Amino acid sequence: MAQDIVFIEALKVDTVIGVYEWEKTIQQTLQFDVEMYTDISQAAQIDDLSKTVDYAIVAEDIVNLVKQNQAELIETVAEKVASHILTSFPVERCRIKLRKLGAVASTASVGVFIERTK
Repeated sequence: MAQDIVFIEALKVDTVIGVYEWEKTIQQTLQFDVEMYTDISQAAQIDDLSKTVDYAIVAEDIVNLVKQNQAELIETVAEKVASHILTSFPVERCRIKLRKLGAVASTASVGVFIERTK
């Protein structure tokens, strides 16, 4: 099986996230880079979106999942997103880089980078 990658880069989601009380009263921006390992050869051969991972739907799912399932930790968010991708799409492995923008003074972002396999 080919190891092609369908990716989403710099998807931003504003949501309530954090462990501190003040964080629970504001929205903060999370930014996702997602790599989904799949085989795109059949889709490419017959030029058919239904035979690949529709990144527009994945992006929409991530936004909805994050907004509807508020968490305290970005680790929790990353795990939920990875689990959803692996169970909902024809993806064997996914890598997620999740940044919390402006969360720590003097940094552009902090975050986690996870890789999960079906």
